[in-house]
Amino acid sequence: MGRAFEFRKERKFKRWGNMAKVFTRLGREITMAAKAGGADPATNSKLRLLIQNARSENMPKDNVERAIKRAFEKDTSEYKEVVFEGYAPHGIAVLIEAATDNNQRTVANIRSYFNKFNGSLGTHGMLDFIFDRKCRFTITKKEGLDLEEFEFELIDFNVEEVFEEEGKILIYAEFQNFGPIQKFLEENNYEILEFKFERIPNDIKEVTEEQRIEIEKLLERIEEDDDVTQVFTNMA
Repeated sequence: MGRAFEFRKERKFKRWGNMAKVFTRLGREITMAAKAGGADPATNSKLRLLIQNARSENMPKDNVERAIKRAFEKDTSEYKEVVFEGYAPHGIAVLIEAATDNNQRTVANIRSYFNKFNGSLGTHGMLDFIFDRKCRFTITKKEGLDLEEFEFELIDFNVEEVFEEEGKILIYAEFQNFGPIQKFLEENNYEILEFKFERIPNDIKEVTEEQRIEIEKLLERIEEDDDVTQVFTNMA
C-alpha cells in the first residue's frame, strides 16, 4: 500500500471535536456548491457528493435543506475557497483550506496564529512540491467484490490506490479525475459513502514529542477558526 494509505492511517483518528463546527463547515460547502451548480442534486454532482458527506456526519436533513436554500437568498454572504501555506515550528509544512466571506479577516487571523505560535505564513504555491492534491472516494464494499479486478476497472481513470479499510473501499486519484470516477461509481451502482479532496505529503518529517506538542498548539488554534475547513501537514 502506498502514500495515501499511510496518510489515511495517520489522520483517521484526527476529527473535528465540535459537531456544531462540522455542520457549519459542511453547510458552507453545500451552499457554495448549490450556488455554483444549482439546487438539484440530480444535476449537480458536487452537491450530490456533499449531501452524502453530510449524511455520513449525521448532519440533520433540515440543516442540509437550509444550506441549499441559503445559496439563493439575497442577503447570503458570498463565500470563496482560499488556501494558505506556511511553516509551523521545526520546519513542518502546513497547508490550510478555508471558505470565507471576508478574505481580509481570514488572512489576518491565520497570520496572527502563525505569528503567535512561532510559525511563518508564506505565499500561495510555495508548498506545491510537498503536497499532491488528490480526490478520495469511500464506498461500500459489494458482496463478492474482487479488489484487484475492481482496481483494473478503474485503470482508465488514473486511479492511484484502492484499498479496503474496515469493510469499506477507499479510492485515491488525482483531484481532477473526481468527476469521471463519480460517474463510473454511480452508473455501476456503487454506494458512495463519502468524498473528499485531500493533500497528501510526499515528504514526511519526523519530530520529537516535545516538538510535536509545540506544533500541535498552532494546528489546534488554526482548526478552531470558523473559516478553516481542512488542515494538512507533513508531520509524521
